[in-house]
This record gives sequence, C-alpha cells and structure tokens, in this order.
Amino acid sequence: MDATPSVALPDNAGRGIPVRPPVPMRIGSRVFTWGERTYVMGVVNVTPDSFSGDGLLSGDRESVLEAAVAQARQMVAEGADLIDVGGESTRPGHNRISLEEEIARAVPVVRGIRAALPDVPISIDTTRAPVATAAVDAGADLVNDIWGVAPKPELLVLASDRGLPIVLMHNREQARYTNVVAEVLADLSRAIDEALGAGIGWDAIVIDPGIGFGKTAEHNVAVLHDLHLLAALGRPILLGTSRKSTIGKVLDVPADQRVEGTMATTALGVAAGADIVRVHDVQENYRVARMSDAIVRGGWREPI
Repeated sequence: MDATPSVALPDNAGRGIPVRPPVPMRIGSRVFTWGERTYVMGVVNVTPDSFSGDGLLSGDRESVLEAAVAQARQMVAEGADLIDVGGESTRPGHNRISLEEEIARAVPVVRGIRAALPDVPISIDTTRAPVATAAVDAGADLVNDIWGVAPKPELLVLASDRGLPIVLMHNREQARYTNVVAEVLADLSRAIDEALGAGIGWDAIVIDPGIGFGKTAEHNVAVLHDLHLLAALGRPILLGTSRKSTIGKVLDVPADQRVEGTMATTALGVAAGADIVRVHDVQENYRVARMSDAIVRGGWREPI
C-alpha cells in the first residue's frame, strides 16, 4: 500500500490542465481548429502614418474605402483567413487621434469589407471600446486589443456582452524588465484571469506576445526565441512580427525591405506553435506558413 497521501481536486474545481491543442473557436461564420494549421491574418491599415508604410489614408473617404476593400479582397485571394482593420497607428511615438476620427476611419472599412466578403472574419484593432462597439455593429467578429494587459475593462465587457472572441496582446509603457520572457508570460496570465473575470469564456481568448510593443529589439528577439513557452498558457497564439522595426535593426533595412525577415519569423513562429500570423505581405507568408505546417505539424501526403 502506498503510504503517501494523494491530493484530490476540491469540489467544483477544474482539472487545471488546459486542453492541447485548444478546442476550436468560432470567429464570425468560421470555425478555427487550432493545431491543424497556421492561420493568416491580413492587415488593413486605414491610417496615414503606419510604421510599415502601408497606410491607406490618402485622398477622399470614398477612394480610401475602395482601396481598403480591394486590398482585403486581394489578401483573401492570396490566402488570408481573417482581415484585421485598424484606424489608428500604433507605432511608437504616434500622435493619438480623436475617438470620432478613429471611428470615421475604421468603421466604414469594416462595413465595406463585410459587404464584399460576407464569410471572412474581421477583427477590429483598437484600444477604445466605442470604436470596437461601432465596428462590431458594422460587422467585426473579433476584438484585437493591443493593450490586453492594461486594467481597462471596457473592451472586456464589450466582448463578454456580445459573446465575441478577443485577442489579448502584451504591451508596456516602458521597456523595463528583469526577465522579459517570464514577465510577458506573467502579464498575459493576469490578463487572461481578468478576461475570465469579466465573463469572457476560456475558449474565446487568444494571446499575443506583443512583438514590437513596450520592448527593445533585444527583448523582441528573446521573446521570439522562447515563443514556445507561451503554450503553457493554454490559449491560441497570435504572432505579429510583420515589417517590425526589430527586423529592420537585425537586417539594417527599411520597412519595405523586411519581407524576408518577416518570413523567417513566420517559419520559426510556426515551429514554436503560433496559431495565427498577422502579416502585411499575405501571399509570401501564406506560402511560408503552409510549407512550415507541412514539416512541423505533419499530415501532408503527396496526391496520388
């Protein structure tokens, strides 16, 4: 007989061991089966000052809308599974715009893409609940919160009330860390707890390590090196490295010459367990993700 007493789960306690891979998630009209393949999110920036040089805000509103819808169509044709719409630049040092301006930029584009691509999931990239609310009313299916670790409950309440999935991204005001990887994990774990406390379901949460946000280039490389550790949090991982300044610093190239660097992070991100890659150059990264999936996830067979 084993004399060592065992520990039993308390009443009403869960197993405490996340399902791996996470259970499928519905985003809009589509179901995303994690672990099956890596999904691609195309970026549509309705801004004049995007760090990546792809901002669409030039000319009148009608021409901007047409360009955004055309870009979304092209991205889907090239393999994008989701489209992410943002109306305010998030690059370091950017000037904040008014709430009204952000709504005027982003919401018509969400509405236009929804009309043109009725079955394609759309996310709204914002930190403001009124913008997210208006975008959801216009057809957005996912809230992409780039300050997912900040104690601002409004976006959590919106996602909970509307039954929407949410991306919780890591960020900090200043790049102060003792152990950057451990602290990113800890901050995201707290953010998940806050989301659960706000009524968002466990299976409706996606996490993003926030490459390029509140981190130096060296911090970003360290997080990418240990990206596989995020699997311990038990949630799907979204990776956004596309054209980021870290790639520019490593390769010493401007934003419009960072495609190959982005593709390297996509391939290594897939190997580390990324479930979604958020990119500007869809076709190139879609192909890299497919090839990486074939090698890493297995299951590919030559057609007979």
